[in-house]
Amino acid sequence: MTGERNYYFDNGKFFLIFFVVFGHFIRQFIEDNELILAIYKTIYAFHMPAFILVSGHFAKGYFEKGYILKLMKKLLVPYIIFQLIYTIYYYFLLDQNKFSFDLLNPQWSLWFLISLFCWHMLLPLFKNWRPQLAIAFTITLGIVVGYFDFINTTLSLSRTIVFFPFFLLGYFLKREHFLQLKRKRMMIPSSLVLLITFGLFFHFPTWDYEWLFGSKPYSELENLTHFAWLGRLFIYSISFLTVISFWSLVPTRKYNYTKIGQYTLYVYLLHGFVIKFFRELDIPKWIADNHPSLILILIGSLLLTYILSSKLVRTLMQPIIELKIMNWRILFQTLNRRLFS
Repeated sequence: MTGERNYYFDNGKFFLIFFVVFGHFIRQFIEDNELILAIYKTIYAFHMPAFILVSGHFAKGYFEKGYILKLMKKLLVPYIIFQLIYTIYYYFLLDQNKFSFDLLNPQWSLWFLISLFCWHMLLPLFKNWRPQLAIAFTITLGIVVGYFDFINTTLSLSRTIVFFPFFLLGYFLKREHFLQLKRKRMMIPSSLVLLITFGLFFHFPTWDYEWLFGSKPYSELENLTHFAWLGRLFIYSISFLTVISFWSLVPTRKYNYTKIGQYTLYVYLLHGFVIKFFRELDIPKWIADNHPSLILILIGSLLLTYILSSKLVRTLMQPIIELKIMNWRILFQTLNRRLFS
């Protein structure tokens, strides 16, 4: 049973990191294709909340000695390194006139590293609360902060507050709760929830997808800010339902892709270089002009996910992602197998 639960979470993280890559790939095509737009919105309704929830579930070691230092090494140091690398990369790729290194405004998807560290730091404030009260309070807080314009993308403050209920829920959940989701009677309702969510987004294509990002105050999303809290409450409702549905549909057995779930951080930090380069090419325009093929994009997303989680890439990038000295012997052995086997 323990092994199955490990496979279960690895499987879930694989699918989630794939959705991250796939979602960023199809971003180029959502403006002119309502089907892709609905898929994009459906993915964003649950993929990061589900990631955040499982991150909270594995944060139970927070109160162990030395955990905070390990967390700083795992999250803050890579954030600084990749913030600099992405800044340099964009400077040359986008042919910018001015080089500006800003630690306060995360590049690309680096907001998650800052927010994840902050969520851990917030845990002591809520660890002794009744779970229902803590979740209700943080949801209320996530709704209220939308009225403050200064709470935005700076240091990922808005996302940190808006998505914190998912992290806290994951922290409170026990393994038995996840196992309860795997009951057979959950499969049909969970599938229906995801299909209905997709249908809802498909039939209301003009609804602003940036509500799903949790990164902006209400004033930047709509004019009727007095009732904007209903919009965020609606998003919370959909996200919680789709997150539960997603985790109920994740398989528990070991598959060929299961191991990739252990290396999602590599894919998360590195895929932005490829996606950004892809967007600067003429390929996205050619695909859009010739009716974008979801199958082609899906295959490309799977390949990129597989490559960035491969042993070769992990060995090369380990010094800056995990701050471990490169094992040259393993690198040469890996290259030898790839080139001559």
